[in-house]
Amino acid sequence: MSLHPIKVILTGATGMVGEGVLIECLENPSVSEVLSVSRKPSGKKHAKLKEYIVTDFLKNNLDDSVLKGYDACFFCAGISSVGMSEEEYTKITYDTTLHFAKAVLKQNPEMVFNYVSGKHTDGSESGKLMWARVKGKTENDLKRLGFKAVYNFRPGFMKPVDGQIRVKWFFKPFIWFFPILLPSQSLTLHQVGRAMIHAVQKGYPTSILEIQDIKNLAI
Repeated sequence: MSLHPIKVILTGATGMVGEGVLIECLENPSVSEVLSVSRKPSGKKHAKLKEYIVTDFLKNNLDDSVLKGYDACFFCAGISSVGMSEEEYTKITYDTTLHFAKAVLKQNPEMVFNYVSGKHTDGSESGKLMWARVKGKTENDLKRLGFKAVYNFRPGFMKPVDGQIRVKWFFKPFIWFFPILLPSQSLTLHQVGRAMIHAVQKGYPTSILEIQDIKNLAI
């Protein structure tokens, strides 16, 4: 079991989850390099951090050598389904994720892929909730691509880490009291980031990680 420092590709650094995981990666000695792939700069500066601006993930070249030489991809990019049709949401959530996964896999055949899914994701792909079906299909098809391992993270409420700036205004009132009132349903983004790192270094018995699995792996 290898515990050497890992090199990570990370998406979603301009969103709350991705920013929190990025901060953990930059602070954690188990990560030696982070390539942030995003549509715009993260605003972060760090000796470990490289940034790669990609305006359209669906047009990303499958032979893109910039993506070569990494141990893992932490796919933290995502969007709310509110106000979106199933076709629109599928294009952003499923098509974009699978295309990017194929690109990084082609450059890194031994890569581990960590995908931020969501609590109540529908792995049967047949439930009533549109977003849950689409997320479930994304989880299932990622596992079929041929990565060394795929871990689908299904966190609940995630408390931002110190120093985060990308926290939506409507989320801020819940930051302090939610983990106190419902600790079993909440995590910190430090825990999510550490669990992602440990999934690469140590592995985990199941590919679907619910809240308690994430907490266990973060230790």
